This record gives sequence, structure tokens and C-alpha cells, in this order.
Amino acid sequence: MSDNKRGDIWLGASGLVINSEGQWLVVRKTYGGLKGMWSIPAGFVDGGETADCAAIREVKEETGIDCRLEGMIGFRTGVLNGEISDNMAIFHLVPTVEGQVFVADQREIAEVAWKTPAELKVDKDVSTLLYEIAEKVIESGFAEIVNINPGDQFGYTAYKMFFKK
Repeated sequence: MSDNKRGDIWLGASGLVINSEGQWLVVRKTYGGLKGMWSIPAGFVDGGETADCAAIREVKEETGIDCRLEGMIGFRTGVLNGEISDNMAIFHLVPTVEGQVFVADQREIAEVAWKTPAELKVDKDVSTLLYEIAEKVIESGFAEIVNINPGDQFGYTAYKMFFKK
């Protein structure tokens, strides 16, 4: 049994925010296994909150950008150290107003930027999840992506991602 306040089953939510120019909103975390890497805004779902609302909240908290939901694009699930079920819903979001100014949460976020999928695919400092999303064309349906290692620093003993194909 985990001694973490979240117990043995974690639910996170993330928002892939895409602006009218096709750029993606990305952040560099200041902590954890993603420290210094580009990733999408994400965090845990709070009690009394739906996963999509958590994604919108996390984007606002980490970047200052207000968004609205377009739909769900994927789901990531894994097992940490053989005991914690770590899950994250990934939502497609769009800014409510173009040209909003970044207001990064400096305790968690070192940098915020708009980047194209092409830029992200060639950047060596991109999280596995973000790289895989950039690599895939988002069409319809979900496809399981297996045999992925997000990095030994996390301690996953099982890891899968599901994305629209």
C-alpha cells in the first residue's frame, strides 16, 4: 500500500492546448521526472471535479491561459514500482482568446511557450508523452501504443498510451 496521500490509484488530467496557428502550449517543469523537459500542462484531479475541468484548471494554474474543451484525445496508464496505478486523461483544449499573456506558476513551471508539433518532434528535451502525441496524426478512434519507456527515473513497471489514430 502506498503512503502517498492519493493512495494507490492516481488520476491526472492534462490539456493539449492548440492555438489558431496550430501551435501547442507547452511547459518546462521545475521538479520531478519531467524537470527541464517540455511537456503539456497537467496535474491531479481534485475531489468534486471532473477530469476535463481539472485539465482546464491545470492549464490556467500553470500558464495563465484560459481554455475551453474541444474533446478527449488520449489516455495514459501505467503502474509505478509495481504498486501505484498512475492514470492520466489527455484533453484537446483551445484558448478562449488568442494572444493571452503567459503567467507561469514559477514554483512548478520554468518556461511556457507555443511550439509546433514539428519543432517538438526534433527537440531532445521533450517528454515521451508529448513526443508520441506530436508523432501521431490525430484523426479518430483510439490506438494502443505499447513498448514505450518514459524513462527509468519514473519507475514504471507497466506503461501504455492510447491516442486517437
